[in-house]
Amino acid sequence: MKKVLIANRGEIAVRIVRACADYGVKSVAVYADADIDAMHARMADEAYGLDGQRPADTYLNIEKLLAVADRCGADAVHPGYGFLSESATFARAVIGAGLKWIGPSPAAIEALGDKVQARKIALAVGAPLVAGTSEPARDAQEVVAFAEKNGLPIAIKAAFGGGGRGMKVAWRLDEVAELYESAVREAVTAFGRGECFVEQFLDRPRHVEAQVIADTHGHVVVLGTRDCSLQRRNQKLVEEAPAPFLSDEQRERIHQSARDVCAKAGYVGAGTVEFLLSPSGTISFLEVNTRLQVEHPVTEETTGIDLVVEQLRIADGLPLSVTETPKPRGHSFEFRINAEDVGRGFLPAPGLVHLFEAPSGPGVRVDTGVQSGSTVPGTFDSLMAKLIITGATRAQAIARARRALKEFRIEGVPSVLPFHRAVMAHADFTSADAFSVHTRWIETDFADTLAAAVRPEPLADIALVRTAVEIDGRRIALGLPAELLRGLHSTAPSAEREGADVSSISTDAAAVVAPISGTLQSWNVADGDNVAVGDTLASMEAMKMEMQVTAHRAGRITLTVSVGSTVAAGTAIAKIVS
Repeated sequence: MKKVLIANRGEIAVRIVRACADYGVKSVAVYADADIDAMHARMADEAYGLDGQRPADTYLNIEKLLAVADRCGADAVHPGYGFLSESATFARAVIGAGLKWIGPSPAAIEALGDKVQARKIALAVGAPLVAGTSEPARDAQEVVAFAEKNGLPIAIKAAFGGGGRGMKVAWRLDEVAELYESAVREAVTAFGRGECFVEQFLDRPRHVEAQVIADTHGHVVVLGTRDCSLQRRNQKLVEEAPAPFLSDEQRERIHQSARDVCAKAGYVGAGTVEFLLSPSGTISFLEVNTRLQVEHPVTEETTGIDLVVEQLRIADGLPLSVTETPKPRGHSFEFRINAEDVGRGFLPAPGLVHLFEAPSGPGVRVDTGVQSGSTVPGTFDSLMAKLIITGATRAQAIARARRALKEFRIEGVPSVLPFHRAVMAHADFTSADAFSVHTRWIETDFADTLAAAVRPEPLADIALVRTAVEIDGRRIALGLPAELLRGLHSTAPSAEREGADVSSISTDAAAVVAPISGTLQSWNVADGDNVAVGDTLASMEAMKMEMQVTAHRAGRITLTVSVGSTVAAGTAIAKIVS
């Protein structure tokens, strides 16, 4: 390959740009309107606009991505993670266009990316499994019936998703149907498909995974384990490698099961096989992520293997640079630096980053997609950067993490830094004798006393004014920020704008206000309905996370904002008159 189109954004796009430079190939970035000045667009050798703001119109639009590849002369496509990285349809389209697909085959993506089929493969190779549905659920009633038969809690999961998107855990029978519908909506928004399956949910388990890499020469190698138990809403916040406090038997069972599952599926490329580990020591296969993981840097730091360069080598038909599981060299942590307000329940908080001052020093690596002056849009994931800390031992890595987290400064938008600092002072996580963190530890054990951050200023209009200009006799499409050309924008007859914000902040006691800056996905009530305190009124989505809006008072509701509108946090979307 000579030129790689990166079908992604943010820190992972920057990461791939750098790997391309190290490998000696050119990189091509793509960008949505809001990302026109983003780091990945500026750092790549070339960058092309996707003419839109929403994921569906940009990073999920296969036709636009392939058109850019053809236009720039790219001969390979790297999908990163999220978006279309686990889409067999996209992989086939890339291959069908005569390009190299930097990832597993479409057949392997279908076999392992479909969680129902992945369970069947896991059963075939003898991997441990809890009870679950053999096919995606047809409707909410089927999910209720499974819960009644197998007991609670149950996990409802998007069959074609990953990263915790489209996953809900039901603890009460009366919430099963509503959570199923919510999971379907999230899955459609994040992955374009809403099929969900159901399985028993192990209470208070650890989340342990194995990094696998395989080439076209028949080598399938497990590079080691990671622990990703520290999660909120099934979204990982802190990961580490190797997974601590595992017995030799548990580690070997995880390694062998991961290797067998990938070999059975004919897997090629980088992938992750995930497991749950119960307090009693029971291991249960969870899923396979047929892509690079967000947390791949901790494996890189503890093995010395550049996983992205390895992906490029595999796509070029070269053998793996390692043929057996390497012995870990030290210990590594990754802290996801999300634009979320921990004092308000980890609410997504898009805005302008006034200051981004990252730490440095021994054992510190920062993978970032933002810097001072960057914009964090509300239409995409909240991940701004990743802080990766490595030490010779887990204890040294913890000490370095405390130092680095203290140095890290972000201003303009809230971040999860206060949470990370609190975690690294908590014995459940840092004890040298035991590891007490589990996947619901934040909700059940963590004393949430962190202060709310100052709300970020509403983002300026990020839409582009599009028009045509003539340069040296040639017609050229031109897109300029609407904020820059506010006066021109109001008079240009051919300009196009999308996604106007409804951003007046309400102080009316009757107002139902948006808890986050995001998009109103659906109303659960009709205009004029009588509602009670605590009733679920609507669903909102921001940064790929869905949140329910509930009634703060009883009375008759008047809806003032329509479905599909983008609103700022604190905006009135309805009124309830007693």
